[in-house]
Amino acid sequence: MKADLLLNQVSKCVICEPELPLGARPVVQFNPLARILIAGQAPGIKVHQSGVPFDDASGQRLRQWLGLSEAVFYDASKIAILPMGFCYPGKGKSGDLPPRKECAPAWREQLLRALPNIKLTIVLGKHAQTYHLPETKYLPLTELVKSWRDYWPSTLPLPHPSPRNNIWLSKNPWFEQDVLPHLAQRVATILECQGD
Repeated sequence: MKADLLLNQVSKCVICEPELPLGARPVVQFNPLARILIAGQAPGIKVHQSGVPFDDASGQRLRQWLGLSEAVFYDASKIAILPMGFCYPGKGKSGDLPPRKECAPAWREQLLRALPNIKLTIVLGKHAQTYHLPETKYLPLTELVKSWRDYWPSTLPLPHPSPRNNIWLSKNPWFEQDVLPHLAQRVATILECQGD
């Protein structure tokens, strides 16, 4: 299926709408030319309202980690953003609910196949990590992120950039010292080679 048709179908998806407190509003960023894929969890309420991926505090931190301006981050020919669930799932007892389970089986493989130029997949949060790195399903986040070199340079598991992870970040200063410089350098290198 052509990429524009696929994206059009995704934008109209309502398969789990009855379960969504604010209705369906798929939020993705997609272009077959993209060289970096951000695999996240699901949009939060701010992103649901704006329709812009990572249009929140998590996005600000993520762009800092990547060393990217908003203009580059939101250039779909450079960066693809595909959360595990495309719509806001609603609030749970301790934060947002997990991504809806209907979304990934319906769309993910088709979309990933339509991204032939990806050089780096950044995997944010447990739901995305379980999908993209299934062998790590039972590995605690800290162990998984500490083993980042096992997946480098094609894939990088990261903690979610949400402010909810401030405590984790403060307890694990090695992450900012050891991992983030490699990430920013790899992102810059990939984007400099755009068109190769």
